Amino acid sequence: MTTTIAYDQLADLAGTDLGYTEYRTVTQDQVNLFADATDDHQWIHVDAERAKSGPFGAPIAHGFLTLSLAVPFWTELLEVKGVSTKVNYGLDKVRFTAPVVVGSRVRMRATIVEVTEVRGGYQLAVDQTIEIEGGPKPAVVARGLYRFYA
Repeated sequence: MTTTIAYDQLADLAGTDLGYTEYRTVTQDQVNLFADATDDHQWIHVDAERAKSGPFGAPIAHGFLTLSLAVPFWTELLEVKGVSTKVNYGLDKVRFTAPVVVGSRVRMRATIVEVTEVRGGYQLAVDQTIEIEGGPKPAVVARGLYRFYA
């Protein structure tokens, strides 16, 4: 569910739990495209037959592919009205805690932990957890930094 607020309400968001996104299925096509984009064609990602006998029993998504899903997930959780520019400023404390097997469904939970004023705008520090449906551990745990400018 998307939280929609006005730009002038950003300063009050610290401590806000934005909840969960919808699930998305990670496909082999996505993994292959990511492999092409990053020149990371390791067999555990792109060779489905060989991956069956590998350590995960199937091909897995690249950790950075799973992390990149934070971008569409983030836009699913928060909409800020009255901004001219939104910037993914960076990440802190990123961990890839469990592999995402191709065909798995993942979603993200986000909590805004800090809001700071920056020149011309606000920066939000957001704890993000990308979960694997039915999995005992999350796939990714990270703190995202996002900036909004009026």
